[in-house]
Amino acid sequence: MRKAYIDNIRWATVWLVLIYHVCYMFNGVGILGGIPGAENIPAFDTAAAMVYPWFMVLLLLLAGMSARYSLSKRTGGQFIRERAVKLLVPSTLGLFVIHWITGYLNIKMGGGLDFIPAPLVYPISAISGIGPLWFIQTLFLFSCVLVLLKKLDGRDRLWELCGRCGLPMIILLALPIFVAAQVLNMPVLTMYRFGIYFVAFLIGYFVFSHDGVQEKVERARVPMLCAAAVCAVVYAFQYHRTDYTSPDCLQSVITNLYLWFTVLAIIGFAKRYMDRETDLTRYMSSSSFGVYILHYPVLLAICYVICTYFSFPAICNYLLALVIAMVLTPLAYELIRRIPVIRWLVLGRRK
Repeated sequence: MRKAYIDNIRWATVWLVLIYHVCYMFNGVGILGGIPGAENIPAFDTAAAMVYPWFMVLLLLLAGMSARYSLSKRTGGQFIRERAVKLLVPSTLGLFVIHWITGYLNIKMGGGLDFIPAPLVYPISAISGIGPLWFIQTLFLFSCVLVLLKKLDGRDRLWELCGRCGLPMIILLALPIFVAAQVLNMPVLTMYRFGIYFVAFLIGYFVFSHDGVQEKVERARVPMLCAAAVCAVVYAFQYHRTDYTSPDCLQSVITNLYLWFTVLAIIGFAKRYMDRETDLTRYMSSSSFGVYILHYPVLLAICYVICTYFSFPAICNYLLALVIAMVLTPLAYELIRRIPVIRWLVLGRRK
């Protein structure tokens, strides 16, 4: 039960993740990672801060919806086997094929190569090169838990109950989102926010997979956008030029209201205006998983070369990194998907 607008939101958000990571590489608000000592433009930090609270929540919610559609046509065992190939293989074995580049460059820029014996550089680089693949690993974990939950609710009574949600209840789902944001967050590695991401995944599966719920959100898209805009102003004023990955920011009431109304507005407008396919959107959708997997090592290598061997104005660094990454990432995808064994290891695809 594929829905074109869900695919369109997904690929558009993946490309937004790439754009965000360009800003992240040169961030000036103290977030770990990126290029040490790179010249920064504060406006790009503000732009990154405005998308960071909601884009991964949106992807997890969409993943929950897709999991529901997938499980309606597969057994739990078939679902997990498919997910193991698509998610687990690229985020484990794939580290040793392409993502060691991420680990190596991070170690090199941090001065760690002087302290690691030469024979251990490659395996340590690979293991530490996970980058954005945390999302893939987390999604596999959530998929396994979901299959167990589905067995407990074998008759889909909870799913059917959630389908009765009216708009007030949909809006009030901001409450479990806020509560979940307070728990199961890893220190230092702030991308591992298991609480809020798992709740978003479950909301996608149990609530937003219903056509009726999607239609209610579509009808309320303008009020949701207005609410998101108001929250965005308050959020931006409160957290301007601060570390937007800090617990103080991510666990606040305004941040979670902002992210939830933004997610609702995006789903509502996308269902109304993006529920169609073209040859371009089909390609963007089919390649989005590969773009997500490959963009970070490609982008990090580009930024490292630009900042190490050239001395451009800061705005040129941003623009060059963005343009080159937007060209080389799909090219890398097209190359890798044509090499059978590498395709399976990196993209989790047999064909």
